[in-house]
Amino acid sequence: MAEVLRISSWNVNGIRASVKKDQGIMSYLEGCAPDVCGLQELKASPAQIPEALLGMPGYSSFFHSGELKGYSGVGILTKKEPLEVGNCLGVQEFDREGRFITADFGSFVLANVYFPNGGQWPEPWPLGLEWPEGLDWQGWMDYDGWPSWLDRLKFKMAFYARFKDWAVELVRSGKHLVVCGDVNTAHKEIDLARPKENERTTGFLPGEREWITGFLGCGFVDTLREFDKGGGRYSWWDFKTRARERNVGWRLDYFFVDAPFMEKVRRAYIESDVYGSDHCPVGIEVEL
Repeated sequence: MAEVLRISSWNVNGIRASVKKDQGIMSYLEGCAPDVCGLQELKASPAQIPEALLGMPGYSSFFHSGELKGYSGVGILTKKEPLEVGNCLGVQEFDREGRFITADFGSFVLANVYFPNGGQWPEPWPLGLEWPEGLDWQGWMDYDGWPSWLDRLKFKMAFYARFKDWAVELVRSGKHLVVCGDVNTAHKEIDLARPKENERTTGFLPGEREWITGFLGCGFVDTLREFDKGGGRYSWWDFKTRARERNVGWRLDYFFVDAPFMEKVRRAYIESDVYGSDHCPVGIEVEL
């Protein structure tokens, strides 16, 4: 008999706060009960992970926290016991931020990733500023053609480059890969409510969007767009402007799979009716 798994991904914007909320992670796990759940932006050290979450009945839990207190962090909660769990991209600058955790389930490897954002900018993207092409992760880290206030964007692009290399190498080794997480970029105009207003904003710069295009070109599939090609499908809304009330959002959270594994994906969806964070959960259902 085929095994059906529901896999969810949610940027909870602080796991300690989420556990205390009526519509936070605990009510989500109890009500929606995904078989596997990737969490991002935990903002907690290992010692600060709430006991209620660690003791959630039926789930095993694995976490990778960043070295900086109250920042980043990822985790996987799973009813299906993994064969192996990892948290290393092989670059110290990336690994110390707690953005990457994997679980090998045998029939596939799940990579739960909190990709960096491009930082806080004092102004929009400067007109005429060159975007370098063909850089590997080290090339991005060493690039000196941008002003210093774009350093976090360089870091983001370096992380992107290293992750793509890792993902391609894993699939070439013969394993199937499911990638979930907060990618911090809207791929196409349909993936945010106001594309024209954000053309010079990090998260929708041509170079950031081209990375997703290039990643898909390496043999990966954006699962949601295989099932739902409509607009207005967002996973993040700005708290400060109460954007969720008007659905002025961005689709920043994704499930990617290698192309051969796509035949096992039965459904992909956004759970926009789940509150408790500035992001909502996204998910897929797979039949193994």
